[in-house]
Amino acid sequence: MTGVAQPTPEQVRAAAAALKTAIDRHLDAVERREGESDPAVFAAYDELAAAAEAYDELLYDVYDEVTPFEVPDRSQTDDYHGPDNPDTIAVLIRRDYTVKDAAALLDQARRADAESGEPGANGTVDTIETTSAALAVLFDVFDPDEIAQRAEEIGLESGDATLWVSASEPGEPGEWLDAPFDDIDPHAVIYRFETSTAYEDDIEVLEEDFR
Repeated sequence: MTGVAQPTPEQVRAAAAALKTAIDRHLDAVERREGESDPAVFAAYDELAAAAEAYDELLYDVYDEVTPFEVPDRSQTDDYHGPDNPDTIAVLIRRDYTVKDAAALLDQARRADAESGEPGANGTVDTIETTSAALAVLFDVFDPDEIAQRAEEIGLESGDATLWVSASEPGEPGEWLDAPFDDIDPHAVIYRFETSTAYEDDIEVLEEDFR
């Protein structure tokens, strides 16, 4: 971006040093843990997560490389009030995408439909003329995880994403299919993991420490 100083290799190395320090502090806090909810462990965890993200961002900006790990925000599950031993769980996933290349999307859908082994099952190649038709084909041929992995290739740009694991009550087959995302109690959520560019502002603040 014009007028904005780009990160330097020295800043990457400083972020790496901060990450190493955060790892040591986290291990020390874990070794000295006092009870399951030791605030020192939570604080060290948050520091480690922030340092890891800051390093990952700088590494990418300078060397176009990424680290092989992601750290979820553990604080989002601190208010869990559900059963300790739930009989059933519900896993809810939402991933948002922006259509960045409609032509690529249509091309990928036509190819996927032709290679699916059942030509015309999802609408013949000639009838795939809209992004909605293309998306229907792609999500029929590929599972959601494969769509996420191939998003850029098929003309999509990944946006915010969230995964919730919630304690639930046993139900009858088909009972909730008409409204699958209703009636989820936030206090019954055992685990959450979010990915969002909204967090980049926090990362940029941390990166300022290395400039």
